[in-house]
Amino acid sequence: MATQRERVTLSALPTAGPLYRRALLGAVPGRGGRRTDEVPAMELAVDRVAVDPARLADYDRVCGFRLADRLPATFPHVVGFPLALRLITAPDFPIPLTGVVHVANRITVHRPVTVADRLDFTTWAENLRPHDRGRQVDVVLVGSVDGEEVWRGVSTYLGRQRTPGGGERRDRGERPAPPAASARWRVEPRVGTDYARVSGDHNPIHTSRLGARLFGFPRPIAHGMWSKARCLAALENRLPEAYTVDVAFKLPVPLPSTVAFSAKAAQAGWDIALHDQRGRPHLTGTIR
Repeated sequence: MATQRERVTLSALPTAGPLYRRALLGAVPGRGGRRTDEVPAMELAVDRVAVDPARLADYDRVCGFRLADRLPATFPHVVGFPLALRLITAPDFPIPLTGVVHVANRITVHRPVTVADRLDFTTWAENLRPHDRGRQVDVVLVGSVDGEEVWRGVSTYLGRQRTPGGGERRDRGERPAPPAASARWRVEPRVGTDYARVSGDHNPIHTSRLGARLFGFPRPIAHGMWSKARCLAALENRLPEAYTVDVAFKLPVPLPSTVAFSAKAAQAGWDIALHDQRGRPHLTGTIR
């Protein structure tokens, strides 16, 4: 039986800053809401969102895309992210934002989207499930133009807990040898702050050494969605008009570091990956 969700349409995209502050306040003992065992039975929407050409150009530069009127597959994610953030920071959302890990992201481009399109965004959460380190949930963000779905993103978030969730487990088997590198990239510290500026995702684990240490990282780490975008940019002139790019985020990319990018042609698409200099995976994925 399909879940019945109440639809709430906002007059404009939320502002991310107050939502992050609300999430941090919710982490204070006694100040957070009651975490439930179900996803909210609601969806948030905002209509006719315009794309800022200057922001698009800045995003293209930070992620390595050519300057163009066509939106990279990952750009609607950053445009609509404040709407998803509003959902995630609600007091009754089952996983608190503080300490959450973005473990996977799947984007489907149904047709090219351009800077002239006005996007209607809708977001909701689904598929709350146990994991051996806590529990996971999928946050769906859909972009439509004139009633036609043109873009869909599904972000999987892990909320870490002390006790096992009894569900999906990480593969602890022998790690396969990494594929041959197609390119090597030096990822400088400014990637964290530059991407935060163009995306609006100012999580301190990406921009501050102190913030990173508070969450267990010795130094800031790159945004996972920057890593995904940078991989797509490397294949930009080989991508079809419509496709799905599905990635899993493995080890974080510390700033600074050098990463090895690999792209292997597969049937009807590509297999992509980022590895560190020891051959450990940062990101693995497919384009089909």
